[in-house]
Amino acid sequence: MTEQGTGGTGFPPEQIDTSRPHPARMYDYYLGGWDNYEVDREAAERVIGMVPDARPSARANRAFLLRAVREVVRGGIRQIVDIGTGIPTSPNTHEVAREIAPDVRVAYVDNDPIVATHAGAKLTNAGNAGFVLADVREPEAILEHPVVRELIDFGEPVALLLVAVLHFVKDEEDPAGIVRRLTEALPKGSHLVLTHGTGDFHRHIEGDAAEAYRNATAQLTVRGYEEILPFFDGYELLEPGLVQVPLWRPDGETPTRAELARVAFYGGVGVKH
Repeated sequence: MTEQGTGGTGFPPEQIDTSRPHPARMYDYYLGGWDNYEVDREAAERVIGMVPDARPSARANRAFLLRAVREVVRGGIRQIVDIGTGIPTSPNTHEVAREIAPDVRVAYVDNDPIVATHAGAKLTNAGNAGFVLADVREPEAILEHPVVRELIDFGEPVALLLVAVLHFVKDEEDPAGIVRRLTEALPKGSHLVLTHGTGDFHRHIEGDAAEAYRNATAQLTVRGYEEILPFFDGYELLEPGLVQVPLWRPDGETPTRAELARVAFYGGVGVKH
């Protein structure tokens, strides 16, 4: 299997835009990472200033991702497409998956060239993994990419990860249609792992957070439960359904009300009918 770091994109270094904040690099900052620029840190701090729960929300979202990957691999999934993977933060998807099944194959996808610069060292260095520089708004380009086609057998169940990515897709860009086109390619028994930012628990978050992301390379559109649930059309949600991410099969004790009050993400895992 491929060990390509960039999926053959061959992008020039000048494609890395350091003049505008990028959500992947801002997210890296929320998680305590160092792979970001001053413009990203300044934008992230503006978000934190307006929405102090941005950092605990990001960390809760990351913890959900790790739990969900373990669950789908325990359930028999051996190939994963991780769209919007973000700056590599160990443990990464393939590292968690291979704790359970060493033969899991992972295709990583992100639209930030700086993620590609780290892919060879941190994502694809162990083999059976590849990276594609592409955007979720172009699902056909992802599905038809040679790296994805080499790694992923669409005749067998796949786990599609859309973690903290769809809230950067505006309504007019048809996020539901994007999910539908991606999942049409997946056979029965495939899993959809999805999280999405919401204002349901922080009534002020929609305007404040959206304003903070206004000059970023992708704008923020938080959505409510009734808007997020249809993304799982055609899938049967695993228990406990679409919930605040700390409530999805938590490790250890159930999160407290105070902990939940600091999390602005819904998450769920569905199995295709």
